[in-house]
Amino acid sequence: MRASSNIGRSPANRGFVIVAVLWILLALSSLAIIFSAYLAASARALAASDLSLQTEALVSAGLELTAYQLTLTDEKTRPQYGAFQFGLDDASVGVTFTSEAGRLDLNYASKEMLIGLFVVLGAQKDAASEYADRIAGWRTRPAPGSENVEAARYNALGYSPRQGLFTHVNELALVAGIPEAFVDRVLPFVTVFNGGPDVDPTIAAPEVALAVDKASGKDQDGFGARPASPNGIAAGTQASSQQSAASTAQSPCYRIAISIRFRNGHRTTSEAVIALGDKVEPYRVLSWQNDVEPRNPVLLRKRG
Repeated sequence: MRASSNIGRSPANRGFVIVAVLWILLALSSLAIIFSAYLAASARALAASDLSLQTEALVSAGLELTAYQLTLTDEKTRPQYGAFQFGLDDASVGVTFTSEAGRLDLNYASKEMLIGLFVVLGAQKDAASEYADRIAGWRTRPAPGSENVEAARYNALGYSPRQGLFTHVNELALVAGIPEAFVDRVLPFVTVFNGGPDVDPTIAAPEVALAVDKASGKDQDGFGARPASPNGIAAGTQASSQQSAASTAQSPCYRIAISIRFRNGHRTTSEAVIALGDKVEPYRVLSWQNDVEPRNPVLLRKRG
């Protein structure tokens, strides 16, 4: 018995026990580090998720308030643009809204209107006419029994033209013959939510307002010679043509920019397009995009 006790207390055995204890401590330390990293990552994920949920709720609130303001009046007296602010959930929210009647509709704009916009944006007249023809070919179904000439243009591209209405403005990049850089230049001035061929020049960007003039033959001096008003809107359009265009250019759709500033300093900007409805369904969301490029919107003033 004494010999066995001496063996258990030998220096080699004691060293083995120490090594085993050290390995256990190292494993526990590694487990603690991993668990700590997991908790930190979980906290960050929960914070990001909470911020995302807050942003979605605030954007929804902005859309609700905008729709409420727009439905307080009838269609004839409904404002074409506006802005307001509110605070909610430890955040400051700024909202601006503008009717889609201020943009050219890719589905309904006339060829002359498209050519006018493309020329204003820097395209040569022949190139602008070609771009407009290709847009018309993309959105138009050929007559039954006729040769589909437009589809043949896309054989080398590996896809066919929609030959139906544009569903999104980004489809413009798929139209044959239009350079990618020029598509990026056009996108801020077009929409698929206007719903008609007319544009209200009193709320449109200067480029679109000038395209209206060019399409109607009223632009005489050219874009560079067109004077601008103090609020950044191109002036010089005849009042009668403005009133005529504005009287026909109405849209139930509004583009809404929502800028959110949280108390912790985080900022985000979202953009949505809504279509006004009826008492049963006051509005529908047609488009929603978070984290859009921040802009400094200027509240437009009607010209006249």
